[in-house]
Amino acid sequence: MRNNNRGFTLVELMVALVIGLLISLAAVSSLIVTRRGFTTVDAASQLRDNARFASDLIQRVALQAGYKDPTYAIAPPSQKDLDDDANGFIAANITGFNKATFKSTSLTTANNRTTSDGSDILILRYQTAKLNGDPASSTSDGTMIDCAGNAISTVPQDRNDRMVSVFHIGVGTDGEPSLMCARSSTGLAPFTSQPIVRGVENFQVLYGVDGFTSVNQPFTNPTDSVPERYLRADQIVVGGVMASQATYNNWRRVRSIRIGMVIRGPANSQQEKVSQTFYPFGVAANSSTGTIGSALSSANDVGTVFTPPVDGRLRQVVTFTIHLRNDQGL
Repeated sequence: MRNNNRGFTLVELMVALVIGLLISLAAVSSLIVTRRGFTTVDAASQLRDNARFASDLIQRVALQAGYKDPTYAIAPPSQKDLDDDANGFIAANITGFNKATFKSTSLTTANNRTTSDGSDILILRYQTAKLNGDPASSTSDGTMIDCAGNAISTVPQDRNDRMVSVFHIGVGTDGEPSLMCARSSTGLAPFTSQPIVRGVENFQVLYGVDGFTSVNQPFTNPTDSVPERYLRADQIVVGGVMASQATYNNWRRVRSIRIGMVIRGPANSQQEKVSQTFYPFGVAANSSTGTIGSALSSANDVGTVFTPPVDGRLRQVVTFTIHLRNDQGL
């Protein structure tokens, strides 16, 4: 009896192998794309959380700038209150540096920043409130926080005794650029910095000033407290000297702060490795040039037009403006 059973030919096996290989490649490619999509979604979610935390923290601390315990706020300042043994004048409640690297030993000088991000430094000063408004109390009511989000327990001993919170960009122990908080338990140097938001690689600050007509002018109380223009820190400091009466007068005119940040995600969180340009102060067009992103960006302000390396990282821009609550003139 003849046996009609027979196997596959070599050609059939090769065709089946090729088809199976194509199906496997398609499945693996689909898996890789899906996994990359999940990675991007996770990174985008983390970026939003980081952006929300950073903006909320900066806004809360900035709104504290210039606050004085009622014990000292109800009395007008005397000339003695404006004197300081260290530099002749007390520092303003809001100061900062443009394109600078923070020095832990000084709030009146900083190192020039050489990196392309051109990040700035924001310095905020304020008092804590005594418990129950009691002038004799040595206990804080715990409502004021520092730049790390911790309640401040130190209470002021005189009108000019203030705590300091400094926001700047540094590198964490993991090598990632981060938004840093510099502070001390006494409000005096030296200051200790710690990362509070990972991945912040660009930090830009502009100051909305009221009644500012020239760099060197006497101080008069503004009538409307509405800023007419936004300036860099180096446009406010007179002659490059932070500790001077003229500089102090200019900082007292600050009525709002505009913050711009670029936050990056982990490596390979972007779908495609393409070159991108970011505008930390937004993409509004300048009315005279019409160029997108030129409204608050300038070639004189390094970092306001920011092109990071093509490294496959997802990035997000955060822009917001804070109108100050307390009088900065005292």
